[in-house]
Amino acid sequence: MKKLFFVLLIVAGFISAFGQAKKPTLMIVPADIFCTRAGYTLEFDNQGTKKVLPDYKKTMQNDENMRLVITKIQGMFADRGFPLKNLEQELKKLEQESAEMSMMTSKTSGSAMAESPIDLLKRTAKADIILDIDFSKKVNGPQKYINFNLQGLDAYTSKAVANASGSGAPSSASQIEVLLEEAVLKHLDNFQAQLMTHFEDLFANGREVVVKIKVWDSSPSNLETEFNGEQLDKHIDDWFAKNTVKGRYSQADASENFMSMDQVRIPLYDDKGKALDTKNWLNGLKKELKGAPYSIETKLYLRGLGEAWLIIGEK
Repeated sequence: MKKLFFVLLIVAGFISAFGQAKKPTLMIVPADIFCTRAGYTLEFDNQGTKKVLPDYKKTMQNDENMRLVITKIQGMFADRGFPLKNLEQELKKLEQESAEMSMMTSKTSGSAMAESPIDLLKRTAKADIILDIDFSKKVNGPQKYINFNLQGLDAYTSKAVANASGSGAPSSASQIEVLLEEAVLKHLDNFQAQLMTHFEDLFANGREVVVKIKVWDSSPSNLETEFNGEQLDKHIDDWFAKNTVKGRYSQADASENFMSMDQVRIPLYDDKGKALDTKNWLNGLKKELKGAPYSIETKLYLRGLGEAWLIIGEK
């Protein structure tokens, strides 16, 4: 009897842990190809180079079908327990915070940091995975159906982590959201499994980000300056080895004024269970360099969601 009690207790523990397992936060956006095809684009000036990007605000304001499709997909994932960020609400929040980037300049040269509107949206929303949806409505005599392509993209790396595409069965239904549900539902279990496989890898091995260490021209110290008998770049490398998940990162490039760290794996959550992003994680290095024996001021800049720059020499 006692043995049965312990078995039931263990099983209950597993069920409880599974039920409380965290799921990735999602944000659903129109695919670039959909926005371009419909003419919903904007021009972004990236330090003198013009780039054409999807205009999500214009899409949501002018394309009723896309708005209905996003609402429908949000409902399908909400029913499965996924936390969601609403694109329209995040766009409104972004408008309120737009002055931040226009005012951020170097105290030394006066030059501004460049960040695309899309990167700024991702940074503001802080979703784990972006669901990228493209669809088209087809007519076959009196019946209609949907062709769709749904991609799950890691918001930090923009790497595809889940894919689903296909066509719905021809139907006499006219509502776009009904046609979409008929097309997507048969793919949803597999798509969800792909998302969870990726998220479980993040739990086990950390989130992948990029970190660049730079040096202001006015800085009295560079990466070859010695502290306690070792160069600063060695101290920074040791910090990465201690603070990445399982010591996983790769030093892609280095010089006296520059270090590039790729495939840097940072924890999803801090020791208090709070979600950890690239900026908050790298604040640890910023604080360390400000203390003894370095006494180095730094500027921490988040370029998009998955890339951060730590600039040595001044704020």
